[in-house]
Amino acid sequence: MSPKPSGHLHGNDLMITRSFQATFDDVWESVTKPEKTALWFGGWEGEAGVGNVIRLQLIHEKGRPWSNVKIEACEAPHRLVVTMKDDYGDWRIELTLMQVGSTTELRFVQPLSDRELVGDVGPGWEYYLDKLVAAREGKPSPSFDDYYPAQKAHYLEGT
Repeated sequence: MSPKPSGHLHGNDLMITRSFQATFDDVWESVTKPEKTALWFGGWEGEAGVGNVIRLQLIHEKGRPWSNVKIEACEAPHRLVVTMKDDYGDWRIELTLMQVGSTTELRFVQPLSDRELVGDVGPGWEYYLDKLVAAREGKPSPSFDDYYPAQKAHYLEGT
């Protein structure tokens, strides 16, 4: 059974949220420390800092490619904006952490150059964000096959 997609398009922005029973600092480490990002997305190397470029290894993609990622903004522990370019296009990703009651909410935003891309991109980010949840909770990683193409129609409904 496919996990229920939670993201949506707002204009051309893909928006997905996840909530954690954890502090800002704890969730921040999960999305910024190389040993933590390696558990759900990919490890990285280099010197972190605004304007710097780090190298990220996409460990769950075919061939485990390395990508250059530029840190555009970093307001620890609340906001991170990175950009990268690969064979599939230009990517700008913004992660924002907010306090909502007793939880920390992570809001993921990716502007899309073409709204039609959301049918492919949305399920992929749902998968990665659920991998983050699983890694933080010590649970088995989900399978990408449960997300794509099953969630594609949900995302294309909003275009």
